Amino acid sequence: MKFGIDRLLCEPDLRKPLEGKRVALVAHPASVTSSLEHSLDALIAAGVNVTSAFGPQHGLKGDKQDNMVETGDETDPTYNIPVFSLYGEVRRPTGQMMSSADVFLFDLQDLGCRIYTFVTTLLYLLEEGAKHGKAVWVLDRPNPAGRPVEGTLLVPGQESFVGAGPMPMRHGLTMGEMGHWFIDHFGLDVDYRVIGMDGWQPDGPGHGWPQDRIWINPSPNAANVNMARAYAGTVMIEGATLSEGRGTTRPLEVLFGAPDIDAGAVLAEMQRVAPAWLKGCAIRECWFEPTFHKHAGQLCHGLMIHAEGPFYDHAQFRPWRLQALAFKAIRTLYPDYEIWRDFPYEYELDRLAIDVINGGPALREWVDDPSAAPVDLDRMATNDETDWRDTVASHLLY
Repeated sequence: MKFGIDRLLCEPDLRKPLEGKRVALVAHPASVTSSLEHSLDALIAAGVNVTSAFGPQHGLKGDKQDNMVETGDETDPTYNIPVFSLYGEVRRPTGQMMSSADVFLFDLQDLGCRIYTFVTTLLYLLEEGAKHGKAVWVLDRPNPAGRPVEGTLLVPGQESFVGAGPMPMRHGLTMGEMGHWFIDHFGLDVDYRVIGMDGWQPDGPGHGWPQDRIWINPSPNAANVNMARAYAGTVMIEGATLSEGRGTTRPLEVLFGAPDIDAGAVLAEMQRVAPAWLKGCAIRECWFEPTFHKHAGQLCHGLMIHAEGPFYDHAQFRPWRLQALAFKAIRTLYPDYEIWRDFPYEYELDRLAIDVINGGPALREWVDDPSAAPVDLDRMATNDETDWRDTVASHLLY
């Protein structure tokens, strides 16, 4: 199969509209061709007039570790073009940045999760493209989590840099498809084009991620496909005092870790309350000691997710519900435990991080309500998931 960047490079007719145009590239470390050449190098070698580049959160080089760790603007030492940061002094491209090119190529590998900030970066680029009369092309890449949809819709008024609009946590779209939905939902008048993939099978072998393609971290803690599948659930731990495994070699592949929680007891409670929500993967007790971040230097007892190999069932794995269930079990076993972390999260200072992450307070309130049962959360989410599938059906390209 071919990703968007590969098709653009090998099909001259696709590149023809770029002739005589100044071109910008929005990229990160996973923006590579099938031969693992970075898109910036490949485009310039193909004769495309690249006049600027943009790096999203974590930077063009992918070297920045965490929430609100910013990247500055710089000049590319090889090509002597400006490299603008969209996660520094600004997260929305300025007029000066937009004046650096006529066509903006968006070539970011996504994880299929609303909170992954590349989604919002695409919206901001489309909005500024409409405002300044610029063309935006998405060089499409796979959604490694595939087509499944999960989670409640973001509540209007709860928008943030990790919540671009009323979509569920696990959105089931590629970035090219997401761009079409943004244009439709927000009524944008922008010159938009998707260089689609050739041969991507979202429900075929690999369940979203092609088995013949190398995985490269799109951000420092996105180390493999197992993480990408689990991320729509495990990212919620960023809003908790529990460790998500940062400071270890397998971040965001655990349901939690903490020095003062019995993970085995939590797993037993999860199995008692909603055994169906544990299907589609294997859950294994583990121990780890983070070298940095939450609980650094402390031995943590946790639960590891294995949504991979013979343990993975694509149709049954529901990471958002699985993570919610882990929180619920902890709240039941440790009623006074301070689960929710109160700190500035993605530039939101007045809301709890867990509410910013979920696009509203519903999940937190469900966890904290002793009378709330799995059926209550399931009913809420199922209605929203059905609405989302219906809303985006006309925008699917594959």
